[in-house]
Amino acid sequence: MGRMDVQTWVSQLLGHSDFSMQPLAGDASFRRYIRIKLAHTSYMLMDAPPEKEDSTPFVQITDLLAAGGVNVPSIIGKDLGLGYLLLQDFGDTLLAHVLKADSVQQWYRKALAQLLPLQAIAAPTVAPYDRARLQAEIDLFTQWFVPQLLQLDIDPATNTMLQQTFATIVDACVEQPVALVHRDYHCRNLMVVEGCDDIGVIDYQDALLGPITYDAVSLLRDAYVVWEPAIIEGLVAEFYAMLCAERKLSGVTLADFSHGFNMMAMQRHLKVLGIFVRLKQRDGKSGYMNDLPLVLAYLLSESRLLPEMQTFSQWLEQVVVPRYVQVLPEHAAVLQAHLARLTPQHKA
Repeated sequence: MGRMDVQTWVSQLLGHSDFSMQPLAGDASFRRYIRIKLAHTSYMLMDAPPEKEDSTPFVQITDLLAAGGVNVPSIIGKDLGLGYLLLQDFGDTLLAHVLKADSVQQWYRKALAQLLPLQAIAAPTVAPYDRARLQAEIDLFTQWFVPQLLQLDIDPATNTMLQQTFATIVDACVEQPVALVHRDYHCRNLMVVEGCDDIGVIDYQDALLGPITYDAVSLLRDAYVVWEPAIIEGLVAEFYAMLCAERKLSGVTLADFSHGFNMMAMQRHLKVLGIFVRLKQRDGKSGYMNDLPLVLAYLLSESRLLPEMQTFSQWLEQVVVPRYVQVLPEHAAVLQAHLARLTPQHKA
């Protein structure tokens, strides 16, 4: 017996069929979304085929976040056996659509403030974002970005340097206070909800318990958008002050926090470089390749900021960047423009 179609399921749930269906563009997963439009309202239908996507974590994390006061879509109805969920419709306005130079600080403050209730949620059943997982994510850089895109062989001496570098980064990450982590908290997963003061949060089903800076890194060092370093440094300091006011950072100085933030950023950007290449090479999704130059520029600029990363930084500059430009010459100008924009934060 075949899987019940979306229209039949929604009709049964609502008790009528007086609605239209509008498919929306997909993301990097197997999920698809359909807007269910009624006369005076609309809903969002999440279609996650159960043989490809388990929606149970989405429901569990939705309930957890909603109970903690985070603005997430309400679940109107669900059938996990079929892989259908009918959700509150947050509309079409992503945070990415409204960010401008004169308003970015205002929006980012709202998004950072939304992290406070999220991080305050006790979630003992949520899996840990532990050393093994953080290391496995970093390894995507040497599994995909370096060999598959750059076609570089890593000699034993370089491999030793990289393993020492990655261990130092992971050490700095696991030393941070632990909180609930969204794991993809950026301008494409945050919504500007009409008639609501709060930013709406979506795509949180992969949440874990991990380093307290992770979501702020995802937001402020966003793989899809870049802002002046002075603006971002100021917002990092503001988030530090918010966390201190919540008594989340006992004995942590702003310098310590900024150091941990930059280490966390390196972990995320190493992972993202690997994931974007994997999406193209393994999954045939090439749309993220245009975001590689910014992520590589972030990684290089962060490594320059950290004294213990100087050997790695030199390797990036002397080996990775030249090879990257050779492989993707069409990215050269964009990469250099990003590096120039990020340079003011570097210490002379």
